[in-house]
Amino acid sequence: MTTAGVDNEIVIVGAGFSGIGAAIELRKAGFDDFLIVDDADGVGGTWHWNTYPGVAVDIPSFSYQFSFEQRTDWSRVYAPGRELKAYAESCVDKYELRSRIRFGTTVLAADFDEEGGRWVLRTADGAELTARFVISATGVLTRPKLPEIAGIEEFAGITMHTSRWDHRQDLRGKRVAIIGTGASAVQVIPEIAPEVEQLTVFQRTPIWCLPRPDMPLPAAARLALKVPGGRALTRLISQTYVELTFPLAAHYYTSLPTAAIGERAGLAHLRRQVKDPATRAALTPKYALGCKRPSFSNDYLATFNRSNVTLETDAIAEVTATGVRTASGVEHAADVLILATGFKVMESGNMPTYDLHGVGGRDLEKWWDENRLQAYEGVTVPGFPNYFSIIGPYGYNGASYFTLIENQTRHILRCLRHARTVGAARVEVSGEANDRFFREMLARRGGQVFWQDSCAVANSYYFDQHGDVPLRPSSTVESAWRSGHFDLDDYEFTHGERPAEVSRSR
Repeated sequence: MTTAGVDNEIVIVGAGFSGIGAAIELRKAGFDDFLIVDDADGVGGTWHWNTYPGVAVDIPSFSYQFSFEQRTDWSRVYAPGRELKAYAESCVDKYELRSRIRFGTTVLAADFDEEGGRWVLRTADGAELTARFVISATGVLTRPKLPEIAGIEEFAGITMHTSRWDHRQDLRGKRVAIIGTGASAVQVIPEIAPEVEQLTVFQRTPIWCLPRPDMPLPAAARLALKVPGGRALTRLISQTYVELTFPLAAHYYTSLPTAAIGERAGLAHLRRQVKDPATRAALTPKYALGCKRPSFSNDYLATFNRSNVTLETDAIAEVTATGVRTASGVEHAADVLILATGFKVMESGNMPTYDLHGVGGRDLEKWWDENRLQAYEGVTVPGFPNYFSIIGPYGYNGASYFTLIENQTRHILRCLRHARTVGAARVEVSGEANDRFFREMLARRGGQVFWQDSCAVANSYYFDQHGDVPLRPSSTVESAWRSGHFDLDDYEFTHGERPAEVSRSR
């Protein structure tokens, strides 16, 4: 495998946990010629950008970390955002990655140079980077999604998205309107409600909110994590909990009772938390648990008991200079408008966040528009040699992102190691292998929750423009196994810079 004619053998786009995890495993495997680029000025991805009040991980910290770098000093079962940011920083320092990162570098486009068998990346500052291989680690929870509401640019007060929180703003005594009741809103609403004069929450679709088994970790618990076997047992319990609350519940909805048990727990939690029957009814989801990712909070629902908090379910007609007007003509005055409207996830322009052109100038976004979102094992797409994704279609099954990162990186390294062994400069998944995997994913989806009738009213970002849900319909154990055992014959390993002879080997 030659690296002649390129700046780096590998370029990783993204310095969040996906990029950090990929870089760590590359170094372990002896791939030292790599560069990480990111448009931010610091590492952490989601945890760099999202700093709103109350931001925290939504699964237990014991699962939301690398299996090879487990902390024993989390302050809580569900770590606050600042600790995840610090964890990212510590991983970068421990594995000596900081010198390999170029911040403030926004990739605008990546084009495959067939003559040279390399990728050429164009950046916002007009520079070019070349690499034999590209690993896309841009994530899906970094690009804010702004609502398409008439007049929103005319609002005369302060407007901010939860993922770009302006900490210079003091909300004390202010009239605040917040649009959205997804995962970010569930965390920020209980934090700001006690200090604002009035908080109006605009809800389109209620979210399933389950009790969160959260608590500060006492010194005794942290000590237990350091005892032989204690950390492994805690992680096993955590992983099992995570698996039961989403992957198994969502992907095996018709065959396992997990979701039904969760729905009963959610409704009981709602009854305990909310006093007013009308408000409780408005907060009750009309769709099955799992149609969209549920949230976990012990404070969110109870916040609607406060006299200064109003839940508004009437559709928004427009934003005015002084507030938000609903379809019924009522205007809610506001000094601050908070957009808790989530991120661009299953949308064009987000996977990846830059223009991508492969063999013959094939445009990935257009190809997906015409052929539906798909990628072999969630990692590679035919026609885009030497290009790998950490979070591609049908890669993520809903468990911890760290499990996904480790699985996908294992897949990528199998390809890179074999390419190095046979001296291949070009690695490309075959169209037949990709088609086979895509057919398998579609054939499995009948048992998922997403295809139940009630999901039609969920307004879930899981559904893409084609009506598909490109989440991997499998357990986490199966996903992990396949990442280390997929058939290498599904790839073509080509010697030289142009397609010539092909090596196939298991």
